Amino acid sequence: MINIDTIAPAVRAEVETRLAGIEASEGVRFLLAIESGSRAWGFPSPDSDYDIRFVYVREREWYLGLTPGRDVIEQPIVDEIDLNGWDIRKALNLLLKSNATLGEWMDSPIRYRPDDPVVARIKALADAVLNPRALGHHYRNVGINAAARWLSEDGPVPAKKYFYALRPALVIRHMRLNPGVRPPMNLQQLVAGCDLSADMISQIDSLVQAKSETREKELGARLTDVDSFIRYELDQADALPVQDGPPDAIATATAIFRDLLHAG
Repeated sequence: MINIDTIAPAVRAEVETRLAGIEASEGVRFLLAIESGSRAWGFPSPDSDYDIRFVYVREREWYLGLTPGRDVIEQPIVDEIDLNGWDIRKALNLLLKSNATLGEWMDSPIRYRPDDPVVARIKALADAVLNPRALGHHYRNVGINAAARWLSEDGPVPAKKYFYALRPALVIRHMRLNPGVRPPMNLQQLVAGCDLSADMISQIDSLVQAKSETREKELGARLTDVDSFIRYELDQADALPVQDGPPDAIATATAIFRDLLHAG
């Protein structure tokens, strides 16, 4: 397996400069700032973008306006650096719906800033409201959409396309074997919790290696065992249990939000 943290010091410095610029221009405070996408997932290509995602909070008065303000910050991709993030109120509302994206951000192995202490409380809430069936449907849809144009055919595909279907399949398998546990973001950690055969692990390793050495759109050979695994696991989402969150989940999220505003 390749090294998880693939961020060069010069890129980290540039990301920090841009994050500081967002803080100054938007008047926000970051609660977390992480790498998402293939670098954090554990299968980057030589030309992969840097996908920086963050959650932020504004000054208390901003939330008291008559008209709600925009709850995302997005910047254009420049020099392969892609920055965007969510306001904390948006993030918490999505989390109450067992949102997959925020859970992944909190579990990223690559941080650009130290987490604010409140992130520990948000993670605890994410664990409490976890609904395996809802997450399974999300990842099934991601995997099906990613594989729709090639999984039923026999021709070669870029390794990138393999992973965009394989990783959701692994997530579903991980949740089937580890009920009630939020699946890890990173591919290597997913594989470790999926009870796969040595041959399947070897094939996945070969895909990771191939993607690390080729550009995003370069075609690669098909692996029939991996194809079968993807088809089977994406079809198992409905087998995952439905789990209702605690009755005080909204009150817990509201308390986190209010504490942040009072602290600011």
